[in-house]
Amino acid sequence: MTFEPFEAFTDVEDLADKLHDADASVRRVAVMELADTADPAAVALIGSALKDESAEVRLQAAIALGEFDGRETAEMLVIGLVDADPRVARAAADSLAELKDPAAADPIFPLIGHADPRVRSGALRGVKELRRPEALAYALRALEDQDPQVRVEALGVIGYLKAEETLPALIACARDPMAEVRRTAVGALAFSRSNHAAEALIRALADADWSVRETGAEMLGKGRYARGAAPLLAAINDADWQVRVKIVRSLGQLKVVEAVPQIAAALGDEISNLRKEAAAALGEIAHASARPYLERYVDDGDPDVRKNVRWALSRIE
Repeated sequence: MTFEPFEAFTDVEDLADKLHDADASVRRVAVMELADTADPAAVALIGSALKDESAEVRLQAAIALGEFDGRETAEMLVIGLVDADPRVARAAADSLAELKDPAAADPIFPLIGHADPRVRSGALRGVKELRRPEALAYALRALEDQDPQVRVEALGVIGYLKAEETLPALIACARDPMAEVRRTAVGALAFSRSNHAAEALIRALADADWSVRETGAEMLGKGRYARGAAPLLAAINDADWQVRVKIVRSLGQLKVVEAVPQIAAALGDEISNLRKEAAAALGEIAHASARPYLERYVDDGDPDVRKNVRWALSRIE
């Protein structure tokens, strides 16, 4: 028996008519169904909904365009980026960040100089993953912006491009008054293997904000900065457990044998995530001195901790 292909109600022309319905909820659903067609012809229709009188319809259009790529999609989304409703502008920025075609950056670049900081930050987020070299100059200028979110998004662009000449600017931003800016700058430093980058990451371990300390600890291990071993070990009793988790992980990545007793002490912590990370770190170091510590916790109450303990013991063997 043969069957005719099933045709869902996805006719673009019929859905286009629904975009003019008097009921905003019907128009909103039509936008959703247009996105479901995955038909390139739907892009312009969804884009037209970004001018709808209903903010809910415009919001759905900004979200729906995230399903499509290309310059045409970017040209549509820049309309949403300047929408008066912050939800629509945010959704447009998020959809711009999903674009993969480098050519899509062209209509976004001019908005980096927009008067509204929400638009500037959204435009920077939109060009970040497109990795266009021209974006670097825009991002460096944006580091002087008065709005901290613009500076954060500019750092995101710089972090993706990984240009060594941006190192002084990143180090300067690691001292920014705003914690989120400092955290993002510290996270962007890991691409460099320079002593200056290492010094900035080590300074971050003493930051007043726990998220900055956490990121600094993570980047020291991720970047395999050997000179970070001693400062990490000195900070292993940080007041925040999230920071301690990243310190323990980085000490494992750096294979710091001297840290075995301090890492092993975390095996008895009340926080299971920290115990799990400690066992994994001891497995990474794989030094015989860790065996007696690990053997005490083969029956830990958390299955993930037990799994890591067994793995660490097998590594030592």
